Amino acid sequence: SSFNEFLLLTFADTRELQRLHFSLFLGIYLAALLANGLIITAVACNRHLHTLMYFFLLNLSLLNLGSRVTFPP
Repeated sequence: SSFNEFLLLTFADTRELQRLHFSLFLGIYLAALLANGLIITAVACNRHLHTLMYFFLLNLSLLNLGSRVTFPP
């Protein structure tokens, strides 16, 4: 047996489960997108939040957005 082989299994066999999984993962993705967008908007628009801690929070949100929409090659 070779260690260079792998088995690719289906995530869901039925159409209903595929739709359920799609809806669930889309909801999670959109919630993360909305939360990061709100953090970025709040920090960028409110001058009282222009401190070092919120600068790092803004950068973490930007990195999280970038990693969410990037797919591996």
